[in-house]
Amino acid sequence: MRLLERLYRSRFGSIVSGLGHIVAMAQRPFMVYGYRDPASGVFRKWTRMSSDVVIMSKSRLSIGEHVWIWHHSILDATEGLIIEEGVQIGAWVGIFTHGSENAIRLLGKKFVDIPNAERKGYTRGPVKIGAFTFVGAGSVILPGLTIGKGSLIGAGTVVMTDIPPYSIVVGSPGKVKGTTIDIDRRFFEEWDYSETYYDAQALAEIQNRAKLQARAG
Repeated sequence: MRLLERLYRSRFGSIVSGLGHIVAMAQRPFMVYGYRDPASGVFRKWTRMSSDVVIMSKSRLSIGEHVWIWHHSILDATEGLIIEEGVQIGAWVGIFTHGSENAIRLLGKKFVDIPNAERKGYTRGPVKIGAFTFVGAGSVILPGLTIGKGSLIGAGTVVMTDIPPYSIVVGSPGKVKGTTIDIDRRFFEEWDYSETYYDAQALAEIQNRAKLQARAG
């Protein structure tokens, strides 16, 4: 390090700085296209995942096509994790299927001597994230939960209960504050997305609400 510092302070400083920037860029996370789903063995050509996403128990992770997972996120699939088609997950998101928040007190110093699967007091349970759900940056999803399709999980939300389909969830703990169907209906007032919209059931509801509004107007 002292040699590099001396070189930097010399007339070669700009060269040393340039090399340093190249090394730094090489270490930065980047989006990797394509992922072989461990559960099915199918190559997901259109799934994109950051190079620094941490995956625990990869063999128990199932990921659909067109999934997008940003930088610095953790996918804990220890007890099973299903991420369905089209899900987008922001940066710094933690999805957990097990936790030691109670076991560490109950087992004390014996904690490290007991195999993971045999530790009493563990919180355990698979997680499922429904198709075309958006999980905002900094969110945390706790073990044993199901998030319904087409939901929107706001940034920084802590999801502690099952979430119905088409929900808007915000806060800590996360609370359902509305439905994505209402948001999408407003977009349909400006443009018809019928040919690209992700879900036939939600589309039917949007169209039905539009008819009711037209009659009321």
